[in-house]
Amino acid sequence: VQLQASGGGTVQAGGSLRLSCALFGGTFSSYAAGWFRQIPGQEREFVAATVWAGTAKRYADSVKGRFAISRDNDNNMCYLQMTNLRPGDTAVYYCAASSHPYGLGPQDFNYWGQGTQVTVSS
Repeated sequence: VQLQASGGGTVQAGGSLRLSCALFGGTFSSYAAGWFRQIPGQEREFVAATVWAGTAKRYADSVKGRFAISRDNDNNMCYLQMTNLRPGDTAVYYCAASSHPYGLGPQDFNYWGQGTQVTVSS
C-alpha cells in the first residue's frame, strides 16, 4: 500500500486549502484514513481521522470546526478541507491509513504517505 498526498501550498491567514491523498496498491475502503502534521523539531501530531465508510470522524481540538476530513472510496481518495487557516497550522501534513477499518486512534495508523507542506502567512 502506498499513499500520496498533494495540495499543500502557501496561503494567507484566514484562507483555505484542500489536501488530497491517493491510495495505491489496495482498496481504500479496507482502511481507516487519517491526517497528521509535523512542525520541524516537534513530534508528529494527529489532525483528523475517519473510519472506512466515513460514518465516524475524529478531530484534534485545535482544528475542530475549521478542518473537515472526507473520503471517496470509489476513487481511493481521502481529503482534508482546511478553512480559516492560522499561522500555527503551518506544518508538513501527512496522510495515513490504518489496517483497522474502524481505527481512529493515532496509534492505529500503520501506512504513511510522504508529506505535503502547508504554510500559512500572517
